[in-house]
This record gives sequence, structure tokens and C-alpha cells, in this order.
Amino acid sequence: MKPIINVAKSFGIDEKYLELYGKYKCKIDLQIREDLRDRPDGKLVLVTAMNPTPAGEGKTLTTIGLSQALNAIGIPTIAALREPSLGPCFGMKGGATGSGKAEILPAEDINLHFTGDIHAITAAHNLLSAMIENHIYHGNKLQIDTQKIVWKHAMDMNDRSLRRIVCGIGDGNGSVHESGFMITTASEIMAVLCLSEDLSDLRQRLGRIIAAYNMAGEAVTAEQIGAVDSMTVLLKDAIKPNMVQTAEGTPVFVHGGPFANIAHGCSSVIGTKTALKLADIVVTEAGFGADLGAEKFFDIKCRQSRLDPAAAVLVVTIKALKYNGGVSKNELDDLNVAALQAGLANMERHIENIRKFRVPVMVAINHFAHDHDEEVAFVVDHCRRLGVRAEVSDVWAEGGAGGQRIAETLRDILQNETSSFAPLYTNDSSLMDKIETIIRQIYRGAGAHLTPSAFKKLEQIEHLGYSNMPVCMAKTPYSFSDQPALLGAPEGFTVQVKDITLSAGAGFVVVHTGNIVTMPGLPKVPAAERIYLDESGKVNGLV
Repeated sequence: MKPIINVAKSFGIDEKYLELYGKYKCKIDLQIREDLRDRPDGKLVLVTAMNPTPAGEGKTLTTIGLSQALNAIGIPTIAALREPSLGPCFGMKGGATGSGKAEILPAEDINLHFTGDIHAITAAHNLLSAMIENHIYHGNKLQIDTQKIVWKHAMDMNDRSLRRIVCGIGDGNGSVHESGFMITTASEIMAVLCLSEDLSDLRQRLGRIIAAYNMAGEAVTAEQIGAVDSMTVLLKDAIKPNMVQTAEGTPVFVHGGPFANIAHGCSSVIGTKTALKLADIVVTEAGFGADLGAEKFFDIKCRQSRLDPAAAVLVVTIKALKYNGGVSKNELDDLNVAALQAGLANMERHIENIRKFRVPVMVAINHFAHDHDEEVAFVVDHCRRLGVRAEVSDVWAEGGAGGQRIAETLRDILQNETSSFAPLYTNDSSLMDKIETIIRQIYRGAGAHLTPSAFKKLEQIEHLGYSNMPVCMAKTPYSFSDQPALLGAPEGFTVQVKDITLSAGAGFVVVHTGNIVTMPGLPKVPAAERIYLDESGKVNGLV
């Protein structure tokens, strides 16, 4: 690793803007955006993927490797990624910093406590929880209905036993009522921090958070609770973007970490906009498949922040295509062109969907050692027939050199194709129209079925005047539908909507579908069982 001061200097970032966290990671002072306000923005490129499979797709890996490759061919490029959550790191996923020769460093620090941003968000979230309970205990001047406290508690760990809890049991411990925990990445404060333009905007958004409803059915906000200034204090450093480096010394802004299946799945607006002032190209990623992360990147992040994406890169793998074509996990290395051809429907639909946002798209085939040349050539030819350029990426094995073909193709697209980006729906559409538009146009479902309680909440949100907000679909990442086992490119299904919640501070409405939960559980054999500290003090098993 290079000293982070030197990495910053290579992109013209003066040391006065750096707040160092050791030798290899730092935060960037927000003043830099004001000082660079007259500098033209670089071009923003989204890396997304087909639906995830057990074999792994390598979206973050490709983002890192592509940024290295673009720098290698002479284009100053910065990557913008999300911060890993401890829940997945110790649960199913393990580390989230890339691997091989396309990795961000120091990986262990980034995957663990990093610069403390997620801890700060957890503290701010739970401060509001505590102050709501305290307000009720000391007289309840706002007449909060204890059965309508919508603000839960948060922690950055997977623990299914905390999804539903009862608060206040025992004498002198406040009112007895049901509550629960969500993982911090699903907290509205995470979304608020990631969508804020600056510290002032952060404070205003925090003030708009709806914490509960009173006896008359009126919203009670964090501002009314009196928690906002203290919450802002807790977040004063977390709002500053973090900078680290790739294995080849490319700068990477790692800031914010909302999940894409239960939140909006994109790194911070502040990090992205700062990077755009410093580089010719900013390569960013959005979580899970394009049906979740990319849709929310376009319809929520770009809409709210007025970002104008120039292109998108869709990551696919031969294994993932065959898995969607019906091949079991244990047979993915076998030559099977028929299954590959069947699985191409999943890729095709993602390409069609990205084109609906009027953004140029290319395909990056993340190469695995056991891929068959015949199958790779089949996918490249199929993409050509679709009018989409596809290139093989070997960034895991070769770093930037292995991404040269995707970098050169992307450069050509940026030079010769024009994006005319537009969100999928307009702000003035009704919430139900927005939900149905996503289901029909992105998922290819027949429509939505709302439970009576979800429909009632929809009416309440519209009555409160929030129907102009975009919707954030909370859905399984494994299928276009709300049924994880329905692979490929299903059509005609009905999406079951079990709950609808308002994130007034973040500026969107969350639509909970299928069996999605905001507090994940650990798998039967969690990643935590293979993570250990060896005798030399090195962390093993995390990446």
C-alpha cells in the first residue's frame, strides 16, 4: 500500500483536506467540494449485475478492477463503493472488498470497524429510540400512541431473535409495547446520510424523520422529539467521505452502506459528487442485481441528487447464466451450452431494463478459471446480436491489465454514445402507479397484491402528502419476482406487498414484499466460524 497522502496527491488532493486514520485511510473534508465547485464534473459509470447466485458474480470486484484498468489506459478514475456491514461479513457473505488483484486496501480495516461511520449511524438511530421512550416516560407531552411508535432500534449484526421484542417490561422501565431491531444498513439514518448533499441537508432530513404517530393519528417527527441536533453531532464525521486505495493505488471513496434488498443500495451522494470533481470517470456500483440496485440508483439516487449517469456496465458470469438455466451449483463447471442459452434470458432482461433508463450499457463477463471458451464465445456472440458490446474481464487474476478490454470498450462508448438518462416514472404519479410501474416494467410481473394493513398505510402516506416520493422496493435479490426460487426471467406473477413504510427524511417510501426482513439472520454455518486471528496478529477468513 502507498501512504494515503500520496494516493491523494496523485489526484491533486491537497493534504489540508485529509483527516488521517492511520497511514492508509482518511476522510475528506467537505470544504473540498466548495473549493472545486467551478471544476467540470467527470463522467459517472454504474456497475451493476444480473441476479446473484451461489457462485458469485463479482460486481464489486469488477468495479475495482475497471477503475484500475481505466487508470492504466490513461484515464484518471476514482471508484465509489459502499462500506461493508459487519452483519454480512460475519454471516453469509464474508468480506466485501473485492479479491485477488482487484481488491481495496486495507481490507481487514474496511470490513471491520473502518472509520466508525456505521457505528455512528447506529448510535444516532438508537439515540432517537431512547429519546422517544424517555419522552413518553416523562409525561408524553406529544401524546404519542405507544402502539404506533414506528421507529425501531438498530444494530450492525444479523440477529433474527431481535426482529420482534417487547420494551418496558418491569416496574419503572417505561411503557410496555412491542418493538424490534433492524440492521443498521436498513436504518433510515443510513439512507439519510447517503442521500444528503451537505451537513445542513443532513440536519434537515433528520428533522423530517417520522418517529411515531400521536393519538390523533398525526405524525411525530424527530425534530419534535428534540433529538436532531444531538443526532447531527454524532454524525458530524460520518458524513465526510472515506478514501482508501486499490491494490494498484487507485483512489477509492468508500462511504455509506445501505443494502439494496431492503434499502436503496448506493454509496453516498457526497462521496460520488466529490469524486466527480476529482476524476475524469467515477465508477460506482449498486447492490445486488440491476432489478434492485440499478433501479434504485436511477430512480432514487440520481433523481434526488440530479446525477446524470453516462453509461452502465452489466456484470455476468458463465456460472450465473447456467444457474439461471437450471444447472445445480455442483455442476456449474461442466460444459452445458443448452443451460447457458436458457439462462441468457436473465441477462437479456437486465439489459432491456437498463436501456429503459436511456443509458448506454455494455456487458462485462467476469472470467473464472473453469469457464469454457466455447461458452464465453457463445455469450459474446449473443450480446452482439442484441446490439450490446461484451468483453471478458480477468481483473481477479490480472488486476488492471485483465480489465483492459472492458476499459477500452467503455471509453469508446463514452466517446461515441450519448446518455439521455431519465427515471422510470414521474414524481407526480401516485404511489400505487409507481409500485405497479416497477413491477410491470422491471420485474415483468402482472401487478401487486397489498395486504389490508399495507393498503391502509399506503392511504395514510398519501393523506399525509408524501405521494410525490419515489418508492424503494424491499425484495429478494435472487429473482425478478418476490419468490427467491423463481429464477431466469419469469413473467406474469403477482408481487405480494405485506407492508409499506414512510422514510420521510430519506425521501422515499419503502415497499416490503414477499418474505423480506429488515433484520437478517445468520446462516447455519456463519462466516464468523472461519474468521480468526493468527499468532502473528493477522486476520484470516474475512476476505
